[in-house]
Amino acid sequence: MNKITPLVLLSLLTCSLVWAQSPEVLAIRKHRNQQADQLIREYTTFLSLPNVATDSVNIRKNAAFIMDMMQKRGIGNVQLLEANKAGAPPAVYGEVKVPGATQTLIFYAHYDGQPVNPAQWAQGLSPFQPKLYTAALDRNGTALPFPADGKYQDDWRIYGRSASDDKAGVFAILSAYEALTKSGLQPGSNLKFFFEGEEEAGSPHLDQILEKHKALLQSDLWIICDGPVHQSGKKQLVFGVRGDAHLDLTVYGPKRPLHSGHYGNWAPNPALLLSKLLASMKDDNGRVLVRGFYDDVTPLSTSEKKAMQEVPSVEEQMKKELGINAVEMPGALLSEAISQPSLNINGMQSGNVGKMASNQIPTFATAVIDLRLVLGNDWRRQQQKVVDHIKAQGYHVIDHDPTDAERAAHAKLIKVIPGNDGYNAQRTSMDLPIAQKVIKAVQTTTTDPLVLQPTSGGSLPLYLFQKYLGAKTITVPIANHDNNQHAENENIRLGNLFEGIETMGAVMLMK
Repeated sequence: MNKITPLVLLSLLTCSLVWAQSPEVLAIRKHRNQQADQLIREYTTFLSLPNVATDSVNIRKNAAFIMDMMQKRGIGNVQLLEANKAGAPPAVYGEVKVPGATQTLIFYAHYDGQPVNPAQWAQGLSPFQPKLYTAALDRNGTALPFPADGKYQDDWRIYGRSASDDKAGVFAILSAYEALTKSGLQPGSNLKFFFEGEEEAGSPHLDQILEKHKALLQSDLWIICDGPVHQSGKKQLVFGVRGDAHLDLTVYGPKRPLHSGHYGNWAPNPALLLSKLLASMKDDNGRVLVRGFYDDVTPLSTSEKKAMQEVPSVEEQMKKELGINAVEMPGALLSEAISQPSLNINGMQSGNVGKMASNQIPTFATAVIDLRLVLGNDWRRQQQKVVDHIKAQGYHVIDHDPTDAERAAHAKLIKVIPGNDGYNAQRTSMDLPIAQKVIKAVQTTTTDPLVLQPTSGGSLPLYLFQKYLGAKTITVPIANHDNNQHAENENIRLGNLFEGIETMGAVMLMK
């Protein structure tokens, strides 16, 4: 048996003290355990409200439900913050002023969700009829009724649209404040709450809301509750997000579908042309070959590089979980790969497949390209780099379906429609004093060391907060990493939801 030396024992005791869960966190936990049944019933009612941003009637019902939750919890100045455009989804706002507080935190989450296709959900599931399961579906989870005794297990999951992205954030924030007040605890900061209603639609009116209500939305820090914890299961703080931009591409072939026997080897096939074009954009090691794609990247700071080195490796875990044998960028860890700009093919279409397949040369082939940006990239400039690459491959670029004259004049025709709803990346220094306070606060909720990520793989329009408010942001995610966000069978692990309440409460308590 190995002996524990006095020095090692002292080190272990020190770590346990530093990472011990605070009495305040334990009080929050006691409250949420006692109120679990009431919390889950309120949450499932919230999830039953359809929340696609374009569904204005139901979006307003969601906003009204949130306002009611806030008022029941004693939050003041509850109101809708409207954009300039009539009918645009509103943000829901409220505030709590704390006597003697010297700093102000704004808690952000969004209440809209991705569009749904009910036919794609597993048998027995419906996007807006939340159901409880014993575990994840791919781990043989089975449906069960919501327990009459109000006792829930951490590994149980609720399935429903926005169960994790991002009604979990809205609910955890509001439930955390309720837990504080019901436990006799006072926040250490003035609190403001801002819940957006069209993040999944690209936040097209967020800039209007921020500019219109600039005075009301001043703060020392925005706490963004969105996204998953680390794949290892450990809690993480994320200090930046990637930007996002899209391009729609359509390559044209013959004006009508052609018999592949009569015209194969003669008429150009747009599916093949598009495949070759897309293949020209990346090499076999995952590096984007578009000229200048990486030129304007802002390097990580010394502390950010150090944090990256300490991110736990999950490569083998995720390859096994996802059923893949290799990664796109050999030798790069997941945390390293997502800190770089990326070019992803969201989808392709040309002709028919499966039972509908026919021996033909199709008339067109189309694809959607997703560009993820890091600090230093400008989203419009990044789009233009891709367009320039396409031109360099011999294509004549147009923004409309081709005319007969254009078809006659050019061998390679492509319609390129750059998305106009892109946004840039944002990053907050983890060396800021208030950032260090957040790190310490969240650490009081867990005995495991936190994972500190300079940049998230996902995208949020956080640069708008910096642009219009001069604000700093830190993302404090709570959802399980395998939550199926943006896809069918979205879910939240109950342990993550409950622990998220503790995490938000700990941040509210910090001074």
